[in-house]
Amino acid sequence: MDELEQSYRILGLEPGASVEEVNQAYKDLVFVWHPDRIPKDNPRLQQKAEDKLKEINHARDKLRSARRQGKTQKSQPQSNSNKEREPSRSYYQRERQKSSQYSSHYSSEPQYQEKKPSSDLSGRDFKGANLQERDLSGRNLSDANLSDANLSDAFMHKVNLNGANLERANLFRANLLQASLKNANLRDANLVGADFSGADLSGADLRGAKVGSRDRILVKLTGAKLTGAILPDGTIHA
Repeated sequence: MDELEQSYRILGLEPGASVEEVNQAYKDLVFVWHPDRIPKDNPRLQQKAEDKLKEINHARDKLRSARRQGKTQKSQPQSNSNKEREPSRSYYQRERQKSSQYSSHYSSEPQYQEKKPSSDLSGRDFKGANLQERDLSGRNLSDANLSDANLSDAFMHKVNLNGANLERANLFRANLLQASLKNANLRDANLVGADFSGADLSGADLRGAKVGSRDRILVKLTGAKLTGAILPDGTIHA
């Protein structure tokens, strides 16, 4: 098995997969293996996650490089069969098929980096911006205006959103592990599927925020701090 074929296999794809398929598989695997999702008191799994991410990054880089050089391996039909091959799709894509929609910016998709420098975007105006699937991990977005912004499926690990305006923002399936949202405005925001594990939501205003259907909460709040937060029903968390 050559290195190109091995790269496809690491991402769970067949040779000849499209750019969209490669990038989607990459994002899904990073979501699964991100070290922030692994308990800090389990060094063995932490190391495994780091090694896995390096392997995933290398595989994606190899396929992108091959495509630029025109060496992308194509699926070849069997010589004795007239049957068309089914378009290649990864397991992760099939699982998310019902709710995922591809966007047009895959070619500029940011990669996971172990030591990504923070960038100061405090006070910036991103009202109505399309930030779907963007990697904003570690960024300083304190007091930024993100009202009506599309942040669905965004990576926002340890992002600083203190005092930010996220009114009516779409945070569907956004990953906000250990993010800081002190006194943030989340009124009428869509939080369904979002992961706020370990996040600080002290004093945040969540009035009218969509957090599930009927009596079922569909937001992950494991270890989140909600002291003084105004909950969707208007009550204040003790």
